[in-house]
Amino acid sequence: MQKRTKPNKVKIALSLLFSALLIFNFSNVNAQVNKSKKIRTIIIDPGHGYPTLNAHGRYSYESDLTLSFGQELAKMIRDSLPDIKVVMTRNDRNDAGGFASAKEANRYRARFANENHGDLFISIHCNWAPGRKNSEIVDYKTTTYYTGKGSKRKKHTKKVPVYKTWTSPSATNGVETFIWAVNKNDSKVQFVQSNNTDSTELHGEQGDNGSADDMFDSPEAKIMASLVTRKFFDQSLMLADMVQTEFVKQGRVNRGVKQRNNEGIWVLQATAMPSILVEAGFVSNPEEEDYMNSEKGRQEIASAILRAIIGYRKNIELSSSYVPTNTAE
Repeated sequence: MQKRTKPNKVKIALSLLFSALLIFNFSNVNAQVNKSKKIRTIIIDPGHGYPTLNAHGRYSYESDLTLSFGQELAKMIRDSLPDIKVVMTRNDRNDAGGFASAKEANRYRARFANENHGDLFISIHCNWAPGRKNSEIVDYKTTTYYTGKGSKRKKHTKKVPVYKTWTSPSATNGVETFIWAVNKNDSKVQFVQSNNTDSTELHGEQGDNGSADDMFDSPEAKIMASLVTRKFFDQSLMLADMVQTEFVKQGRVNRGVKQRNNEGIWVLQATAMPSILVEAGFVSNPEEEDYMNSEKGRQEIASAILRAIIGYRKNIELSSSYVPTNTAE
């Protein structure tokens, strides 16, 4: 019979102490995640840029329109909310960071937002849809064809229509706002956890015996990053819903709040903060293109986003409850 060894009292004590520490840390997770946080920095990201001008209408490019919206929004925030710092991912016609590659520029956007410790990331884009193909009969022509073989072969003629075809401009219109898809949460968690710029948010206060970086890979930190990501998702949904609501008040067509399920949007999932992408209108629609190029359109688009930010800030900082009206698809 094998002799049963007595458990080491020191190991038992250490195990109990470790368990107590885990319980203490986990009990504070929800409190830290739900802690009210002031909006200090907003990152505004005008989509695209030279040389990738992207979607275009009859006379304008998406990249120029998004820059005008972003600059107008930045000015409005600075005037209305002077205590908030506004940072732009680009301030001229060139793509973010001066990159020629759209992929590199998008990587730069997310890194730039994280390094500037953004509390909100707002990317602004314009939509595009193909035009409608049309055709009409404009004439008829006579064609010859044969039936039968040999001595029974006969010649026939018939008239066939001649068509004129053309593509009319797209009639698709409206505004929609994207958030990252729930199935991209794991990716978002990685960036939230790796961008440990706010040590107290992810790790709590650390004493002289250890830094936040020392605790970075701890089970508590990983759980905290996951919970913070979920908080960011809920807050992104709240802001996106408010943006759509403000556009509807202006009479715009509401295309809803959406998740990009089949294809992720890098700037949304790689930014360690609540983040949305606003499609401000269809540049392929002549009426919306004219509207977005007008002073009225530029100011209304920026003011809708501004009012959503103000409402969002109030809810976040006062921890107000909010029920979205636009369900994320």
